[in-house]
Amino acid sequence: MSSSPIENVIIVGTGCAGLTAAIYTARANLNPLVLEGTLPGGQLTTTSEVENFPGFPEGVDGFHLMDSLRKQATKFGTRFEQAAVTAVDFTSMPRKLICGDRTLLAKAVIIATGASPRMTGIPGEKELYGGKGVTTCATCDGAFYRKMEVAVIGGGDSAAEEALFLTRFASKVYLVHRRDSLRASKIMADRATSHPKIEPVWDSVPQEVLGVATGAVTGLRVKHVKTGQDRVLPVKGIFVAIGHVPNTGPFAPPLAVDEGGYFKPSAGSQVKSSIPGVYVAGDCADHVYRQAITAAGMGCQAAIEAERWLAEHEG
Repeated sequence: MSSSPIENVIIVGTGCAGLTAAIYTARANLNPLVLEGTLPGGQLTTTSEVENFPGFPEGVDGFHLMDSLRKQATKFGTRFEQAAVTAVDFTSMPRKLICGDRTLLAKAVIIATGASPRMTGIPGEKELYGGKGVTTCATCDGAFYRKMEVAVIGGGDSAAEEALFLTRFASKVYLVHRRDSLRASKIMADRATSHPKIEPVWDSVPQEVLGVATGAVTGLRVKHVKTGQDRVLPVKGIFVAIGHVPNTGPFAPPLAVDEGGYFKPSAGSQVKSSIPGVYVAGDCADHVYRQAITAAGMGCQAAIEAERWLAEHEG
């Protein structure tokens, strides 16, 4: 197994958190190395239009936004490698990141690996995901469905929140859940089920996203789990709200994670881990907001913390 020269800082991940951290550390003359992993640019590269990122009054294409961040980071001296971390050794200095048959060494590490939305896996979902009607973020995409009927799949707090948020735009929101009551908190469940625009679709599981032939969602076929009867919901948008899976596997342990698998920062900080010189940022450590702008903010914090830590431990 080959080793590389010792880097000042290695950033794992190229979403908003990772690229923002790269911009800040590069401007601090730390010459960061960014590992791009299996999805360079993160989830936003699959989003056709982003309307809620500050500075773009007409919206911006997700791929274009991430490409611009990458170019900005490169301008200040960031280097990129298409490598995925398979294991780490944070027991000694320098920190070790194992990428297959290579071992990368770093004085400081920023982990910004994001989180992947859980999907149902039904036919049509993958084909119509990202700008074609299937999405996982009402805050991001709800405004595209003004005066249209939409469906939310899920039964927890996130699904209830998504459904309630969508009532600001949609003419009707179907809330599809496999049981006969929501597992969300009582207050959220009551708000959702009593809202005049929300129709619960109880005891039902999604079977197929319709519209693949046309390139846009035309409906959602669901099946009643007790009767076996199928029903087609005439929706233009489908919001999958069955949770996220944080991409923390190779790092936990040694880094602590909560019951959902998200990194647990040390007390008093959003980005410091329990290991000195190792920081976390973005959706892998944030199960509350999960927005591009909050991920970018955490990337900034992690970069500043890493810069300060390196300055204190020079030599």
